[in-house]
Amino acid sequence: MNAQTCIEKLGYVGVLNFATVDADGAPQVRNISAIHYEGTDLYFLTARGKPFARQLLRDGRVQISGYTRFKETIRLSGRALPVPEAEQIRWRNVIYAEQPYLENVYPGETKNIDTIFVIKDYTIEYFCLSTRPITREYFAVGNAEIRPKGYEIDELLCVACGTCAGVCPQSAVAAGETYRILPNHCLHCGNCFEHCPTGAVQPLGE
Repeated sequence: MNAQTCIEKLGYVGVLNFATVDADGAPQVRNISAIHYEGTDLYFLTARGKPFARQLLRDGRVQISGYTRFKETIRLSGRALPVPEAEQIRWRNVIYAEQPYLENVYPGETKNIDTIFVIKDYTIEYFCLSTRPITREYFAVGNAEIRPKGYEIDELLCVACGTCAGVCPQSAVAAGETYRILPNHCLHCGNCFEHCPTGAVQPLGE
């Protein structure tokens, strides 16, 4: 698995969930299909008058997710920027050519209300439930940086009792003088965290 394959899978899914935060800090989610994939760059459009566009212009942060029929979740986190004005029509025409239904939504000159955004720098989290143990991978595209998630075991606090390994539903804890969580198979469920008798298991981020 790699970032390009994840993007191709999102293309097969077609309609993706785009999440932003409004001016009151409340989460907002909508389904978007007007997307064009150019390598690892994502171009998409929305009308300038919509809250979605205002949220993107104000903050830019967006999270996109898709779920495949193979029980794969692909989550992309990055910042959307408006395409330069000189390139707006070009990319709008590309998206309209790939999504002919848009002519029915914004016929004729009404399509001038559309604004094209692009996401170039982002992280991808790939999560597959159809394998055992489950598979989790992270990828960074452009200038994005991956922030650790899940749990880790503090080697100074670990007494190698094996409690964490015994309660892990995916056998994602490796034994040793200090036990170690295998991040590519971790569910992030927190069962090891709740049962560790010494507090050696610690959460990473949110």
